[in-house]
Order: sequence, then C-alpha cells, then structure tokens
Amino acid sequence: MSIDWAALGSVFGVSLAVTVALVGLFTLGIVGLSKQGTATATAGGSASLARTGAYACFALCAAAVAYGIFLIVA
Repeated sequence: MSIDWAALGSVFGVSLAVTVALVGLFTLGIVGLSKQGTATATAGGSASLARTGAYACFALCAAAVAYGIFLIVA
C-alpha cells in the first residue's frame, strides 16, 4: 500500500484555501448586513449598497456549496 503524498498535500491545500475563502465571503456578508443598520442612519445609498454586497456574498457561498454537492454527486 502506497500513499501519494503529493496528491494528499494538494487536496489539503485546495481544501484549506476554499474553506478560508468561503468563511471570508460569509463573514463579509455578515459585516455587510451589520453595516446596513449604521449606513441607514448616515446615508440612504450606502444601505442599499451594503445589502446588495451582502446578498452577493451569500449567493457566492451558496453557489460554491452547490458546486461542491454537484461534484460529490456526479
């Protein structure tokens, strides 16, 4: 029995990078929604921009998860 350490390392690296990216995107979405309340008090245009950015981050997270499920099922 032989372990392909290079393949294992590449899988680990890609998994780590994708996990950090997804957590970062989700965090940006949460921050965008939290800034929506403070942006409403200061300027109306910033609130809609913050909400739109947050929804875009959440949509990218959902797309990445859906793609991962697609890869597992296919």
